[in-house]
Amino acid sequence: MHDMRRIYMDHAATTPLHPAVTEAMLPYLGERFGNPSSVYTEGREARRAVEEARARVAGALGADPSEVFFTSGGTEADNLAIIGVARALRERGDHVVTTAVEHHAVLEPCRYLEKNGYRVTYLPVDGTGMVDPDEVRRAITPGTILVSVMHANNEVGTIQPVEEISTICREAGVYFHCDAVQTVGALEVNVDRLGADLLSVSAHKLYGPKGVGCLYVRRGTEITSLLLGGGQEKGMRSGTENVAGIVGFGVAMELAAAEWRERSEHVRPLRDRLVEGILGSIPRSSLNGHPERRLPNNANFIFDFIEGEAICLRLDFLGIAASTGSACSSERGEASHVLLALGIPPERAHGSLRLTLGRENTEEDVDYLLENLPRVVEDLRAMSPLA
Repeated sequence: MHDMRRIYMDHAATTPLHPAVTEAMLPYLGERFGNPSSVYTEGREARRAVEEARARVAGALGADPSEVFFTSGGTEADNLAIIGVARALRERGDHVVTTAVEHHAVLEPCRYLEKNGYRVTYLPVDGTGMVDPDEVRRAITPGTILVSVMHANNEVGTIQPVEEISTICREAGVYFHCDAVQTVGALEVNVDRLGADLLSVSAHKLYGPKGVGCLYVRRGTEITSLLLGGGQEKGMRSGTENVAGIVGFGVAMELAAAEWRERSEHVRPLRDRLVEGILGSIPRSSLNGHPERRLPNNANFIFDFIEGEAICLRLDFLGIAASTGSACSSERGEASHVLLALGIPPERAHGSLRLTLGRENTEEDVDYLLENLPRVVEDLRAMSPLA
């Protein structure tokens, strides 16, 4: 078993470090260990590295470096955007609008706000996972202070009409937050083009290190910090900076901005071959999410009568890493809230498989999966009382 080739098809959960990222980080894990807040040489060296990375991240997003605040990742960036804005604008309003298919890092802060006297509207999506911009327009009231809609969904890959939604928000004078964790490096992510006032990014989804990300905050946006302490990140995010992680993030973002087209063109045909092969060879299988407006690397399926978890364990045994949905929900054992929002009944939603491709995947990988998956599904169905 140990010499078996492993095929990694869960890039929406995390990605391997890009070799250039590892190389850039190494000095900061070794001899360049200074604290960026210290005044002496080691500290100044670390500070310079952090600011260079900030400029790289800002450049990749089409932002100004003063608008980029480093966080511990996408979850913290989402929490800071939602709770930070809600607290800052408490006097002005108490209503937040989001969607039923957001990541838990957006939904949980919204539930926290509801427990603390705010009102939240969770907009429905259609059967492809798409939000209707008109629903956003109708949901906005004089008390609305923030709208949060993800750029693309982490489970089913549907790309939301964020440009239209942000225009509606701007006309209504409401802040727009966009969770772009799944799209940097796969699509063009430019804060002005998307019209975002706040935008969340996570390094480990784009061949950078885990435990680091950022929140873009458009100049003039009112927001309060969640972490109090030494006043790092201009008081927005106290805590000694993760210098090595930030350096790696900067390099990963620069590469993502330079290569997103190339990367998309590499994975899209592989993804299409996967979809065609699976739907063509496995009866009672269906594709979830939007058929066209979806992330170039994402394929999410339902196989009737069987559990997605069981498929993943079988595939793992065959050397293939895949998931049933978000890596964050796999520990809960519940049906995916995203699939339920698409109108899929709970018993079918349990049979989902998410395959997300990356820069190292090949046609051979896809063919190996296509050779093995039909047999896996057939075996599991043979044991299923539902089939």
